[in-house]
Amino acid sequence: MLDGKTKLSNLKRTYLMNTLVDFQDIISQLKYINPVKYANTRNFINGDVTRLSPYISRGVISTRHVFQSLLQRGYTLENAEKLIQELAWRDYWQQVWVNKGEAINEDLKRPQEDVENHEMPRSLADAETGVDAVDAAISELYQTGYMHNHVRMYTASIACNMGHSAWKTPARWLYYFLLDGDWASNALSWQWVAGSNAGKNYVANQQNINKYCFTRQKGTFLDVDYSQFENIKTPEVLKETFIPELKTPLPESKISSVRSDLPTYIYNWYNLDPKWDEQVKANRILLLEPSIFEKYPISSKSMNFMLALTKNIAGIQIFTGEFDDFVHQYNLDDIHFKEHPLNKNYRGTEHPRDWMFNVEGYYRSFFAFWKKCKKDWKFSISQSET
Repeated sequence: MLDGKTKLSNLKRTYLMNTLVDFQDIISQLKYINPVKYANTRNFINGDVTRLSPYISRGVISTRHVFQSLLQRGYTLENAEKLIQELAWRDYWQQVWVNKGEAINEDLKRPQEDVENHEMPRSLADAETGVDAVDAAISELYQTGYMHNHVRMYTASIACNMGHSAWKTPARWLYYFLLDGDWASNALSWQWVAGSNAGKNYVANQQNINKYCFTRQKGTFLDVDYSQFENIKTPEVLKETFIPELKTPLPESKISSVRSDLPTYIYNWYNLDPKWDEQVKANRILLLEPSIFEKYPISSKSMNFMLALTKNIAGIQIFTGEFDDFVHQYNLDDIHFKEHPLNKNYRGTEHPRDWMFNVEGYYRSFFAFWKKCKKDWKFSISQSET
């Protein structure tokens, strides 16, 4: 069972995830980030992580925003590299999505091996795998919309490498409940665990889980030496599979007026930036396209979280419907939106996202991408010193 220290950590996370929706409260968390403690503790479920992931994923703040705040506080590549590198992973996954598009919805680099079904273990969704730390994390996911990144890897490994489920169905299930749901990061990370986006798959045994989750459990199907994993057949508890029903509860449109003589700024699940051209007098619309949420569904908790975050955007109104229907209904021609792979059907002025570094394009490995990022960082420093 989880000890008191872990439960306290969970309560702190629950509080933060359920209360921080005001922009100034979110920004205030930047000063509490400790990159040194992060590097030393991030793999433990009570580690000193930033807890800013939902706000980065929702576009309230950017990786560049967090990066700049660290520089302003005097951190450097030497003492903050691990945190900055982890932030860079977010941009890397997004760049893969930008450049590969729909290809990220299939095995990207090689076929996932030993696939026995295209569903997911029912016991995983029911938080009844018998692995206490994972079951507790799934229960917490349903309550808070949060799951520690290390436990996400455990969860994906149980589904794909123990239950031999193809990665996509359980990946959609996890994305559905995550407040920080980012399809690129989620899908490509699941593929990395399943081995279809890496040279081999990822497995963790019970000893590893006990270490990072503060449990002392024995006798589970993961309580084996790593050398035994290749010979493990699907555990009985993972054999019953199903496809979860994932539907997005979309709110009704709430629009009082849209002026065709003003520019119209489009916000969505991936862009809720309250500072985006805030000085411009404009129609500001949260666009909820049913076609997007049918393909990438999110939970009612995630929907409510998004709607709460929109309160930081002055005058924003909600349109539930497709982009073309919105533009036609209000006879608009001056449309503004931020670049994103899911916005390919938008027409108008595309604004760039705030990437952390000036590095774009597809890199086959993260570390090739990261090498370019470090070079860009050092170049920026040299330019500022001349």
